Amino acid sequence: MPSKSRAIHADPRPLAERGLPGGRRLAGGRPARSVTVNQAESPLGWLRARGHLDDRQFDAGEKLRFDYERGAIGPRVTMGWNPAPRARGRRGPAEHFEPTEVQIAAKRRFDGALEALGGGLADIAWRVICDGQSVPGAERGLGWPARSGKLVLRIALDRLAEFYRLPG
Repeated sequence: MPSKSRAIHADPRPLAERGLPGGRRLAGGRPARSVTVNQAESPLGWLRARGHLDDRQFDAGEKLRFDYERGAIGPRVTMGWNPAPRARGRRGPAEHFEPTEVQIAAKRRFDGALEALGGGLADIAWRVICDGQSVPGAERGLGWPARSGKLVLRIALDRLAEFYRLPG
């Protein structure tokens, strides 16, 4: 019979229970104080679930993230399995691969959205929405005071909603 701790780690659900620092242990080894974390939840989803964002702001952030992913703007994290281009005069694929029209359109929308946001708003929006950083992590990375990022992110999301012409 597997131990209780192994059963928790083998659990395929995206929820994880973590003990808080300095927490006591119960008889079964479980932390007396714990928090359940959904590891698959985005920072925007977390903020929305706790009432910090309205639906329009959340949708604007999801549109930016969609354009970021569809435009293939992020770094590649796996091997590219595309066939190598062949030399001229031989049969085979063209010498270079062109991005699709969908990818180009998404990249243009993404660039336009960041341009509409401007410097400070684009920084927090990219870090939280596209890079998946938590708001406190983005604040630290930008050198901002604690608890300022959520307010600035909400302003950025409102501006994104205007850029994407979402009904308000």
